[in-house]
Amino acid sequence: MARGTRKTAVLKLGGVGALAALLFAGGLQLASAGENGRPATTTAAQTVNCPTVRDKLPAVPAAAAAQVERELANLDQEIARQNERLARQAVRPEGGPNFVDNAILGPLRNKRIAVLDRIEIAFNRIGAQRPDLDALAACSLNAPGVPSAVNGGATQGGDGRNGAGQNGAGQNGNGQGGNGQGGNGNAGRQDGNAGGAARTVDCPRVDLPAVPAAAAAQVQAELATLDKQIAEADARLARLAVRPEGGPAFIDNAILGPLRSKRVAALDRIEIAFNRVGAQRPDLDALATCGLN
Repeated sequence: MARGTRKTAVLKLGGVGALAALLFAGGLQLASAGENGRPATTTAAQTVNCPTVRDKLPAVPAAAAAQVERELANLDQEIARQNERLARQAVRPEGGPNFVDNAILGPLRNKRIAVLDRIEIAFNRIGAQRPDLDALAACSLNAPGVPSAVNGGATQGGDGRNGAGQNGAGQNGNGQGGNGQGGNGNAGRQDGNAGGAARTVDCPRVDLPAVPAAAAAQVQAELATLDKQIAEADARLARLAVRPEGGPAFIDNAILGPLRSKRVAALDRIEIAFNRVGAQRPDLDALATCGLN
């Protein structure tokens, strides 16, 4: 990636199943007014607005904790996936007036029903009272620039994901969570009751200068891609906590290494989006490598 001269602030944040507070996924308010002397940019796509689940659960028995964590990670992964699709929709609209309902919100509800049912079964299987999560399946849309709340981890947490908070106001604040305004980072997620949580990836948030309006849609789509990559890696770590595989270098070789390669490509596309409209190209090279919480 070409080098720029902008000073980039790098903050470490948590992943799915990590820090608490409120984690947001998707959404983009590119630089708040006055932040680091930068003007505000408010162009943003809509994001999905789904009920959080972790804070609605009773105390999770230790024998069910790993399964519940895995399913919570699946819910967050679906939110990140649909936010990425909405970001693409903002750049290249497709379908008619009912496209979002029929192609995004409807299928998302069906996937959430299946995941929520597996959470209920995890309680029931070990003889614990089965929670009723049916009302948490349906999602709607947030206004443009408003990030999605996600389930996050079981411990207390910090601020946002990528951006000044997330990729928007708080989440990727990994973006998508945080209390920020930008987006793309693994922000603090909500407190939960589950124990035995899996490890999560710890990626630098992407703190950008003011984004030109002509590049905003592309940048937002790439920030959503970064959040999706984090959610997918966290979901795999959650599965690994249930069914370990590989040797001592498995996480580095099968999760962190491929994640870095994907982030390099997405960050390069963000730089190119600036360059294409004649703006100074930011230097995001140092933000590609992630560790583990």
